[in-house]
Amino acid sequence: MTQVRRKKSIEAGILLDTMLSAVDERIVIVDQDGYIEALSTSYAEFLEVDPGLVVGRHVKEVIENTRMDTVAKSGIPEVGVAQVIKGEKMIASRIPIFKNGEVIGAFGRVLLRNMKDLQDLSKKMDTMIMELNLYKKAFEQVSTARYSVDDIIGKSLSIKELKEVVRQVSKTSSSILILGESGTGKELFAHAIHQASARAGAPFVVVNCGTMSQELIESELFGYVEGAFTGARKGGKQGLFQAANGGTIFLDEIGDIPLPLQVKLLRALQEREIRKIGSSVSERIDVRIIAATNKDLRSLVQEDKFRADLYYRLNVVSLNIPALRDRREDIPLLVKALSRKIAAREGVSIAAISKDAMELLTRYEWPGNVRELENVLERSINFIGKDRIVRGKHLPAGITGGDMDFAPASEKTLKEMMEAAERQVLVNALLTNGGCKTKAAKALGISRTTLYEKMAQHRLTGGNDDCEGEGSV
Repeated sequence: MTQVRRKKSIEAGILLDTMLSAVDERIVIVDQDGYIEALSTSYAEFLEVDPGLVVGRHVKEVIENTRMDTVAKSGIPEVGVAQVIKGEKMIASRIPIFKNGEVIGAFGRVLLRNMKDLQDLSKKMDTMIMELNLYKKAFEQVSTARYSVDDIIGKSLSIKELKEVVRQVSKTSSSILILGESGTGKELFAHAIHQASARAGAPFVVVNCGTMSQELIESELFGYVEGAFTGARKGGKQGLFQAANGGTIFLDEIGDIPLPLQVKLLRALQEREIRKIGSSVSERIDVRIIAATNKDLRSLVQEDKFRADLYYRLNVVSLNIPALRDRREDIPLLVKALSRKIAAREGVSIAAISKDAMELLTRYEWPGNVRELENVLERSINFIGKDRIVRGKHLPAGITGGDMDFAPASEKTLKEMMEAAERQVLVNALLTNGGCKTKAAKALGISRTTLYEKMAQHRLTGGNDDCEGEGSV
């Protein structure tokens, strides 16, 4: 049965008057000549006029500094523009009203009534942004692995064998110790192990033990109960081991973990349980531990700087990641993959890597390994020409074996040459320190703020703020 249409509907004029009286909005409607058709009660109270008496009057007679009549004639909207009324600054929008393609009037609305509204909105937005950043940081700490075995790039025998080992050890929950020089990509292998395991859908938590103070690392790893110490958060705090429950926790730079904390870490490995700071109750956990270091843990054990029992519990399976200089046949593949990655990140295009550049890159010793290679490529992209080809001349002097690349004096002024020299010094400092801005600033004898300013001045991008990234392999 079809629904019977009601014969009567609310008259448009009555509906409009009711809405303008009910809403707490400053609204005005004018016809195509700028004469007021309707004014909300809120706006009338602010203007100190009777809404019934101003209907039919020209809008300029009622509202100062208005452009409602202009919009009604031009048909061009004005959104979010400033307007001063009765000495108060406010933000208004004016929208033309069309019928059959012709402008028949305009609709105006005050979005922000005064600067206090704007300040209040700004404070709310700042608070929201701060909360979002906190949530983002927490989400990044507890997330799934980003890289798989296929992201491990290389055709060398050592890499092929390591990829096969990763696939094998991923089938169990045994602890794994990843060894290798700084910048070889140890974290990427940890990601790949988790991604290939049955825990792939569970949390993957990354902890850089080398960047945390002794006071902070225990509370971060194991959490604490309310009132555990002065300044403890109300309700306590969940530790990263709890956050990783059911998944994997990656302890990078495990060699830097303080001796007193090694006992609690050993208990977590042996008994599969942790105890929060200030608590007398232990909690069961199901976490796979993958640790990594660029230090010689055997030597640390002999020097009584690392517990032998913890070393053996961590070293159930060990992966030794080769230095880049020991797998030079992988460099061309890495150069191409990293170039694509940098180009996508920076929004630039790279047509090719020239033969002479590739030869220089393959011949270099790479003390900073893959991380240094990525930084060198990013540096080079800042210098390439219109053909978008990375050539040998775009590489830093430490790789080419020559002096800094300067144009002849006739082509550059002294100021330009000095600026080029300063830029090169900054680039070399970043490359030497694996892209770590903190270390680069320290090596140059300047503050990190000054380094940031000079990088911005010379349009240098990249590098690490937290110096935690291991780079890609």
